Amino acid sequence: MRIVIQRVSEASVTIEETLKSSIKQGLLVLAGFESDDMGEDLEWIIKKIIQLRIFDDQNGVMNLSVKDIEGEILVVSQFTLHAKTKKGNRPSYINAAPPEIAIPLYHQFVESLTENLGKEVQTGTFGAMMMVQLINDGPVTLIMDSKNKDL
Repeated sequence: MRIVIQRVSEASVTIEETLKSSIKQGLLVLAGFESDDMGEDLEWIIKKIIQLRIFDDQNGVMNLSVKDIEGEILVVSQFTLHAKTKKGNRPSYINAAPPEIAIPLYHQFVESLTENLGKEVQTGTFGAMMMVQLINDGPVTLIMDSKNKDL
């Protein structure tokens, strides 16, 4: 599983000119799944998301988590995070999980993230063409991969 986390002051998802979800201060999480992702991959990433200390404390030091600040989370499925660009100019998405694998993983991820955060996580719609808007706060943007924990 590969994710991009952006600390935001606000973010939203619009589908076919209709607002689907929006959040204020918190995290926008772009999530891409691979065919061999398992529960352990989701658990590791969820723990990291909830515990990452990337929000400023009273001294202006990044020392607080999204849970500490009672922030919100917006999750958007993003199979293109698994693009391979080594050959040619057209990315290959061969490592991205097909929908029959990715959709259950996505739902499991959102449900578990909601439980760990202690409040409902907002989402886009899996497989939809989405317009994602955000105001990146900082900017703070992090990449994590459950198969490459050194990132």
